[in-house]
Amino acid sequence: MASSKRTKPTAPVAHDADAKALETERRKEEHLRIPLEKDVQSIPSPWDAIRLRHNPIPEMDKTDIDLRTTFLGRKLMAPIQITGMTGGAKKAKEFNARLAAAAAEHGVAMGVGSQRAALENPKLAETYSVILDHDVPLRIANLGLPQIILWGDEAPAKAKEAVAMVEAHALAIHLNNLQEAVQPEGDTVAKGGLAAIAKVAKALKVPVVAKETGAGIDGRAATDLVRAGVKAIDVGGLGGTSFSAVEHWRALDQGDAVKARLGKTFWDWGTPTPECVASVRATLPDIPLVATGGLRTGLDAGRAFALGADLAGFAGHLFRAAAEGPDAATRELAVLQEELKTTLYLVGATRPSDLTEDHLA
Repeated sequence: MASSKRTKPTAPVAHDADAKALETERRKEEHLRIPLEKDVQSIPSPWDAIRLRHNPIPEMDKTDIDLRTTFLGRKLMAPIQITGMTGGAKKAKEFNARLAAAAAEHGVAMGVGSQRAALENPKLAETYSVILDHDVPLRIANLGLPQIILWGDEAPAKAKEAVAMVEAHALAIHLNNLQEAVQPEGDTVAKGGLAAIAKVAKALKVPVVAKETGAGIDGRAATDLVRAGVKAIDVGGLGGTSFSAVEHWRALDQGDAVKARLGKTFWDWGTPTPECVASVRATLPDIPLVATGGLRTGLDAGRAFALGADLAGFAGHLFRAAAEGPDAATRELAVLQEELKTTLYLVGATRPSDLTEDHLA
């Protein structure tokens, strides 16, 4: 006679979550390595074509220049942001420590990279929270919109956890559909994105920043994001590191010919950063605005301010500086500020906020 006992359901494999966390950490390590070893540059600098009008009689001394500003209620010594790049891998802790030391030394804003890895594996939290070892005046947490969509009702709680991890003054929600589309492990979900952003923005006590990762945000998209509760825009336009290129190299390493081809095809996809800045500023005159994407000098920062940006975001440029040594990013930030001061002096402006389209040649 057959037994009437039911077979006990097989429990989920406990190591599934661990395997997922390890996969995310491995991907973060590759995202650190590839930009330092491979060509991942998108189009030639879109900033070089923008010229500022020289003023031969500025009627001011260079010592009159004041770089101090306020962004999202936080006082900064200069209108510069170290845009969130890394975290989630052991090597990333060293990079974030160097960048945080530079941000604290010069009193500028800093974001961390996507914190998904630490939410999956709490042991990696220190690769982000190392920022707390330094007095960074504006700390920005970071999560990706595809993950926020997939988390559903859990998203607000996870966003709060990310904010608490770095005691952030704001949360950046990064928009990276291009990268996800060409990435071998990409999460290609976008439906319900604005509703997901609105849910997180409503739940948080800190402002939400919408941040692109190399393809750009224009005025139309920015308007939709602001309606969803976003309080600032980081355009993250085309002109710097191409994450489609990064994923191209990753796919080649993995032997995924289709994804490698996609990464190459869309290497230069997106809207150049200067066009994004001008579009968002024309559409939303009062929105706090960050220009990230291809900036390499203080002159580029001045160009961005003339187009309407409030902060100049540096990502790959400072990442490569940080790779050179413990103090290299700190030294590079000093040079960037000196270049910005020289730009202001040569156009006859005492503050970055004084720059307008009237200063364009």
